[in-house]
Amino acid sequence: MNSELVLLESDGPLRTIRLNAPERRNALDLDLLGQLATAIATVKADAEARALIVAGAGTAFCAGANLESMFGDVTRPVHELREHLKKVYASFLGLRELTIPTLAAVQGAAVGAGLNIALACDIVIAGPRAAFGPTFAEIGLHPGGGCSFMLTERMGAAHATAALLSGDIIKAEDAVRLGLANLSAEDPESKAKELATRYARRSKELNAHIKRSVRIAARSDLETSLDFESWAQASSVGSEEFGRYLEDFLKN
Repeated sequence: MNSELVLLESDGPLRTIRLNAPERRNALDLDLLGQLATAIATVKADAEARALIVAGAGTAFCAGANLESMFGDVTRPVHELREHLKKVYASFLGLRELTIPTLAAVQGAAVGAGLNIALACDIVIAGPRAAFGPTFAEIGLHPGGGCSFMLTERMGAAHATAALLSGDIIKAEDAVRLGLANLSAEDPESKAKELATRYARRSKELNAHIKRSVRIAARSDLETSLDFESWAQASSVGSEEFGRYLEDFLKN
């Protein structure tokens, strides 16, 4: 993808979406968000894509939003601002709709809406200088962009409430301890590529069904979860991958 503010890079079955405004620490405005939405849609339509890495150019992952660009005329009625904001949210929450594994490589600041972009990925990898900032309350703003939901999903209600009320920056070590990040790595993008390559070796259907299975389990009861799992596992029995494994197993 030929883009100034967002780059879409291809490496075999791997795709990387790179926020590319390092001079402003990849801060979001409507132009960047529009290009991000286009990049996500391109990956969604790409039959050859097997895994996606989201990264930032320069020292920051994404330092948040340009508030003037993000909110526009703040004197508008609440219902108009609400509809505008829902469109803004949709520009990056499309990451959650992808059926391929998604990994955020966070090498620096991921603040406000930038934090949301990382949280929208399946796996968050924190570099030693990663800094996660649910800082909305510190500027008198209610969390938005799915932050309340995604933090609660990762950290649980108690930790999410504490993080959002304090608005403090969460360093890499604490992010992993609290469950905000999955793991830490000296070079988060290299680690993301290592994991993405591993995931990409599997069938797209298996990865997609695993993601769907976890979401069902998180929001429903055991019976509903078992209903999907039994179908998905039965479907995977006929896969080439399992067939090869079973053949080798029976030989031994």
